[in-house]
Amino acid sequence: MRRAALWEEVKDRLRQSALALSGGQQQRLCVARALAPEPKCCCSMSRPRPSTRPARTHRRVASRAEDPHTIVIVTHNLQQAARVSDYTGFFYLGELVELGRTEELFTKPTKHQTEAYITGRFG
Repeated sequence: MRRAALWEEVKDRLRQSALALSGGQQQRLCVARALAPEPKCCCSMSRPRPSTRPARTHRRVASRAEDPHTIVIVTHNLQQAARVSDYTGFFYLGELVELGRTEELFTKPTKHQTEAYITGRFG
C-alpha cells in the first residue's frame, strides 16, 4: 500500500470496506493489489472517469516505487499519455506504428500516420 501511495491515507481504516474509500483511493488500492506479487510489468487498461485520475495515480505510484517497475497504460487520451509516460507507442488497428520517447514522439514523430493522429487530422 505504501508503493501505491495509499498507506498514510488509510492506515487507520483498514477494517472498513474498500467501498468507503474515494474513487482515487479505490484505484490506488487496485494498483497496490496488482503490485503485491511483485510483477515485472503492470498493465492498466482503464479509461478515465470523472471520479478517478489514472494519470496522477500512475505517476504517484511510479515515483514511490522502491524498485523500477514498468507500468503500461493503455489510453485514448493524448494529454494523459504525454503527461505521465516516459515512452509512448502509437498503435493503429492492432499494429504498432511508432514507439519512442514521449517528448520526441509528440513533438517530432517519424511516421506520417502518427503525426496525423497527434494533430487530429484523423482518428
